[in-house]
Formats: sequence, C-alpha cells, structure tokens
Amino acid sequence: MRHARSHKVAHPPPARHLPYPQLEFPLQISGGQYAPVAWSEIAGWSEDDHLAAYQAFRASCRPIAAQQKPPADPKALGTSLRDSCRIARSLELSDGAKAKGFFEEHFLPLRISRLGEGEGFVTGYYEPIVDGSRTENEVYKVPVYRRPSNLFVRGTTQSSAGLPNKGQVFRKIGRRKLVPYYDRAEIEDGAIAGRGLEICWLKDQTDLLFSQIQGSARVSLDDGSTLRINYDAHNGFPYTPVGRILIERNIIPKDQMSMQKIREWMEQNPNEADELRRQNKAYVFFREVQLSDKDEAVGAQGVPLTPGRSIAVDKSLHVYGTPFFIEGELPIESEQSKTPFRRLMIAQDTGSAIVGPARADLYFGAGLDAGKVSGRLRHNARFVILVPKSLDPVARGRRMPVPDERPSETIAKLFPQIDPSKDPKHAGKPPEVTAATSAKPTMQAATSSATGPSPTPAIQAAVAKPVPLPEPRPKVEAVSAKPQPRHLRRYRHHR
Repeated sequence: MRHARSHKVAHPPPARHLPYPQLEFPLQISGGQYAPVAWSEIAGWSEDDHLAAYQAFRASCRPIAAQQKPPADPKALGTSLRDSCRIARSLELSDGAKAKGFFEEHFLPLRISRLGEGEGFVTGYYEPIVDGSRTENEVYKVPVYRRPSNLFVRGTTQSSAGLPNKGQVFRKIGRRKLVPYYDRAEIEDGAIAGRGLEICWLKDQTDLLFSQIQGSARVSLDDGSTLRINYDAHNGFPYTPVGRILIERNIIPKDQMSMQKIREWMEQNPNEADELRRQNKAYVFFREVQLSDKDEAVGAQGVPLTPGRSIAVDKSLHVYGTPFFIEGELPIESEQSKTPFRRLMIAQDTGSAIVGPARADLYFGAGLDAGKVSGRLRHNARFVILVPKSLDPVARGRRMPVPDERPSETIAKLFPQIDPSKDPKHAGKPPEVTAATSAKPTMQAATSSATGPSPTPAIQAAVAKPVPLPEPRPKVEAVSAKPQPRHLRRYRHHR
C-alpha cells in the first residue's frame, strides 16, 4: 500500500432537463483527456513481454471476477472489467503472442493525459529491508506503531483498515471531544508510547521514515526471522516531501535528488535531520502481515505486487486491475542513463501523493537495488490506458441521439415576423422600445444557429425583423360586489 507517494469532464444534467433519455457516460476521468490510438502507433507495444503483464493482470482479476453483482464503484470501468477478467481467469496462457492477442482482442487503447498536457509523470517505489527487534534495547529503540484505537476518521469506520484514510483524522478526548491527532514531532516525543502499540523497534528514525514513505517494509529481526509490515493508517496531516525541502534550502541540487542522497545527508547531519524530518507532520501506522520472505508486498487491491509490472494510481480516478502501457526514457541503469521503458503495467496500488489521470508510481521490488532505481525516478512519460471494448467512446458516440432538425421554410411561414416600424398598430412607439424589442433573438434564429447550416434567405429576412410588442391589456373598471360566503372566500384563498 502506497501512502506518501502520493479537472474537468462535464457531467450530464439531470434527466428532467434533457429532451431525450439520460445517457451513461462510458468514461468519467475527471481532469483527463483521452483519444483512441492504434496498437501500431504505441512505441514498443510489439516488443513487450505480454505474458508477464498477462500474469499480473490475472492476479488482479481474482477479486474482480469473483464479484456476483456490479460493484458500488460508480465508474463504468469498474463493472466492465468483470467480463474480461472472467475470460482471463479461464485462460492459463503460456505464450507471449497469445497474451498479446488477448489484450488486443478485449481492450481498446486510449492515449490519456491531464487536460492541456501531452505527457504524464512517473515515480518509483520499493519495499525497504531494515534491521529490527521484537524487543526494545540499546540498538533498537525506534518504535513501529500499529493503528491506535483512539484514531477516528470522519466518514469511515474502523473496518476500513489498510485503506488510505481520506477524511479528517481526530483523537477522542473523553466521551465527545475530538481534536486533531498528534503530528510526527509529538509522536516521536512519546505521545503514544507505552500503550502496547509497538509492533517492533528499528535502529533509527531514518529507517522508519523511509518505510513510511514506501508504505511497507521487511524487518530482519535480530533472532534471524523476518517480520512483514504494511500500511494501515496515517495521522491525517498532509505529506511533505523532505527532498523538496532540501532542494528549496539549496542543500541538494534538484537534478541530483534521490532517496539515496537524502539518506546520506541525514546520516551525516543527525541533528539537522531531526528538524528536517519533523517538517513532514504526516505519520504512518502499520499492521503486521503474514508473508514469507519469498512473497511480494501486497498492494491496496489486496493482491501481491509484481516487480516491474505493478503500479500505484489515483484511486479516485481509476480502478484496480486496469492495464496501462507506459512509454518513457528513465534512469533505470544509472542516474544519468535514459533507458527506454516500454511496458504494460497493471494498476494494483494507490498512494496519497499519486494524483491525476496520467500519474503512476512504478513498483520495483524489495531491497537496496530496487530502492536505488525507484529513488531516482521523477520523470515524464506517455500513458495509454486499456479499456474494455464495451466502453469504446467512439461507438458510444454513434449511438447518441442527434438534435432535432431546424424548422423548414414551410414551418417558418407559420410564424411570420412583423416589423413594428411598418405596422400601423405600433405607430408612434418610442424608438427605445422598438430597439429593445428587436434585440431579443427569435425562436427561428436560436434554432437555426444551433442545429444546422445557414437558413434560407426568406427566413433570414424574417429573422432580421424585430418582434412586435403585444397589444396593451384593456383597462377594467372597478365594480362593487356583494361579500361572498365564507366557504367560497376560503376556496379562493387556497387557489
């Protein structure tokens, strides 16, 4: 689960305002723009290892295919993936060409980006391996806390463990009083110590910080065993990247920034590191998970991540299991290299810093080498989202009803326009009245401009003439009337 890696499509009006039945929009990606693209136009599509992507996709399909009814997710993509997932679960392919054919047969590629932009943005993440102990001692004295029982998230329940808490976070004082939860500095100073919340202890705060940023960790315990911890909740404060602060303070140049550079600086400047770390008030709580050393970390979807094939996306815009083809030149081999990256990835995770329709965090696995690669990724890339063919926006557009045709010349003649300046009934009217009246558009003018080509000369001539004023209402002399009975007066009142 990613924590710290952390618009405008118009929605149709209510059905009562539409002249035709309300249509379901096939894709609702706020702030995004997308357009169909041919498979042959996707750089690197034919050369990719489609079998590896297919296996990662089948892992995501396990919970999707098991759904008995449409999910509560309002996005159409969430329901449409069920059909392709059920087909994938029934096909145990072992050939890359067949896997490639599966995606081309069941999906439609759409180039996607943020409105007004041509490219997206990618970063990397990994699972740290840190040393720790089940008991506190002189070497291991930094606690790893589980989710406190007095942490309340507005709008959610305690059963939402493991998911990024999006609402406001509070701690309860007494029976009713709620106040903001403790920030990083308060927790590091012992605000929740001694409550039995400690899962284990690490060597230093830097190990804990990087585990919190990545959202999971493998803790190599001093007794020779391994403990696996995953994100469970956070304290509600926004994540502040410490790397950005180092850049703003001119300590590390932007083009040299990486997680390895941050760690080196913190080790060399322990006192300044404490102050820097506390600038990030966000704090992550973990839960222990039962995974072996051979198992990969589990993402927010609840399935094991696949190094080099899993990505974290913006869950408010996308759904888990969606395939994305990502193209870019990334520093995979070294800090200065531009390694061609052309790979089909599967959305299986999320993070509070992953925001936008073309924004992804690439998962590279566990350990130091994976950390070095992911730590230097902050690069632009091109995104292609694969959507089931049932959501083809072009085909949906062909089925949309067209507007009514503009009125014919015969119909227009039924509504003749009269020029008040030539009408004897309106002779002597003030000029300003005629001008104000003629400024109002007629029904034919509004209809013609909105629905089709230019009107005929006859209609143009009629439209150009101002609309006459209605006849003044005749004056009614006041008459006296006898008082009506009480029941009739009451009835008139209610009308």
